[in-house]
Amino acid sequence: MIVDKPLDTPLDMTPGSGPARRTAMIRNHARTEAKLILRNGEQLMVALLIPLGLLVFGHIADGRYGITENTIAPNVLALAIWSSCFTSLAISTAFERRYGVLERLSATPLGHSGLLAGKALAITMIATGQVLLLGAVGQLLGWRIQPSPMQWPVLLLALPLAMFVFANLALAMAGLLRAEATLAFANILYLVGLVAGGIMWPVSSFPHWAQPVVAATPTGALGEVLRHWTTGGVTWSSLLVLVVWAIVAHLIARKAFRWTS
Repeated sequence: MIVDKPLDTPLDMTPGSGPARRTAMIRNHARTEAKLILRNGEQLMVALLIPLGLLVFGHIADGRYGITENTIAPNVLALAIWSSCFTSLAISTAFERRYGVLERLSATPLGHSGLLAGKALAITMIATGQVLLLGAVGQLLGWRIQPSPMQWPVLLLALPLAMFVFANLALAMAGLLRAEATLAFANILYLVGLVAGGIMWPVSSFPHWAQPVVAATPTGALGEVLRHWTTGGVTWSSLLVLVVWAIVAHLIARKAFRWTS
């Protein structure tokens, strides 16, 4: 006959009184932010479906109109980063501000800095996933890169700088405008960046008088870095443009961003 013996040490079911570790809170918030963005059909279309469609179009074009995988793939990577770090972030943050989500979350132990860190981590995760997925699809469709050793450090510095610039501009817009206005202007700027911002067409394809203007935009600088990385060129000037924009965009966001409507 088996007799149950009492436990030597009683089980303590008292809940912990302190908040979770800050890194865990930021990580969990980033995971939630990323899930919410990817569940939104419009933002998923902008983040993945349109770039994938452009890659497939470049493959089908097969050299017609001067479009090949090698010419369109780096442009698509720039477009993906632009869409996630600017358009998606601006729209989601504006509606969170309108409905009081930002105000409520900032009053939790997460705080203002933790909330922004979670958003930054979420956008970084999504943009990194986009680059890896679109890069893999581009490789399957025939994209081949010939990077210069000197362009690698430029690329590795330019990508996080561009994400930082776009995110700060998105927060500035979301903090200044009403949610509906942010929705409209973010989509308009998405199209402007795509067509006239040096993303889908290289700076050299624009009229001579417009080339310095396009090259001085953060979208144009990112596009040039990715295109030169593909073909073996080096673009230190584009990296300098992104450094300047990072400083300017951060100062604008600090002045413009508001937590409440």
